[in-house]
Amino acid sequence: MTTLDEVLRRLAHPGLPLELAALAGCLALAFAVSWLAGRRHSADSVWFGRATVDGLLFPLLALVFTYSAGLALRGAMQVALLQVAVPVLVSLAGIRFLARVFTVVFPKSGLARLVERLFSWLAWIAAVLWIIGLLPAVMNEMEAIHFAFGKSRISLLSIVQAVLSSGAVLVVALWISAAVERKVLRESVADLSLRKVAANAIRAVLLLVGLLFALSAVGVDLTALSVLGGALGVGLGFGLQKLAANYVSGFVILFERSLRIGDTVRVDSFEGIVVDIKTRYTLIRSLSGLESIVPNEKLITERIENLSLADPRVLLTTDVTVGYDSDADLVQRLLVEAAAGADRVIADPPPAAKLARLGADGLEFTLLFWIADPQAGQLGVRSDVNLRVLRALRQAGIDIPYPQRVVHLRTAPAAGAAAAAS
Repeated sequence: MTTLDEVLRRLAHPGLPLELAALAGCLALAFAVSWLAGRRHSADSVWFGRATVDGLLFPLLALVFTYSAGLALRGAMQVALLQVAVPVLVSLAGIRFLARVFTVVFPKSGLARLVERLFSWLAWIAAVLWIIGLLPAVMNEMEAIHFAFGKSRISLLSIVQAVLSSGAVLVVALWISAAVERKVLRESVADLSLRKVAANAIRAVLLLVGLLFALSAVGVDLTALSVLGGALGVGLGFGLQKLAANYVSGFVILFERSLRIGDTVRVDSFEGIVVDIKTRYTLIRSLSGLESIVPNEKLITERIENLSLADPRVLLTTDVTVGYDSDADLVQRLLVEAAAGADRVIADPPPAAKLARLGADGLEFTLLFWIADPQAGQLGVRSDVNLRVLRALRQAGIDIPYPQRVVHLRTAPAAGAAAAAS
């Protein structure tokens, strides 16, 4: 008889309906408690998820209730179904925990989704092996497979256990850093850039501590890492200078706040909005949708125009030429009124019109006006102001002259007149 036949034989007992009822009751109770506790939870909660059942709390409660029910009924009847449900719920809890943490920390990462799927397959395979009783045999086979690393021999089981324990510690570290960022930094730090650098620093420290703890737990001698640290220092000194400079520049930018997320900047004639500041590069998106990846070292060592560092207001100008017979005071008043009527033109500072030049074609006025949202673009507001100016001048009967050119014609004397004169 195979192990699967043995499992099916144990499930076919008279008390199976009672076990089904007990399992359904445990699942219903776990869902009720999770729903009551998470009615006002946020969508990025690790404990409750988006729909209560896809969070971590539901499978954990179901596991506790199912295991407790199995202990209570074990003396009176067989609990084969409840014993099968325990490894399934353990795998489900691990999968939910990993999925929710990755969703919160890496919401758009394809690599995170790949790791999540890989762990899900491994967890379900382990649950099936546990249920049919083959897990101990598989572990013994893995223990018998050894790999030689120098003078040391390490079994495959030790490597798998090290990877799983290290991964669990790192996921917990990511969860703690995400919770600190969401619960503490969002309330205590108002500046988005400063909050981002604090979150990155906390995450890096927690991941380092978690990795060292995991390596120590699986028996790795941490003193050997000093050699790796020395090699890394030499590499940074020679081959990774630019990379190290970009990382250091990223933290300098975030700490000094010379560039902030949301600022409108101009880098090498590329103008756009700072979308994100990474530790190695800064992402700038133009109004046309193009994105530029700028190394952080460039933002530290070269001249960068920040159009909204001290004041988000931006001055715009437009030139208007009218005929010399026009009333200059009336033209100024019409230009100011046209600019003030535009939607995005702010009232403080107010628009102004100045007679810039007495040009060859007419009186050349410069209209100055301010906007407070340069990230929304400049062409639209310029067009709105120019159309208002054109309508106002036409309604007032003020001439907008064409370019004036004077052509002098000279006539040569007739040949006969020249001969008579001679």
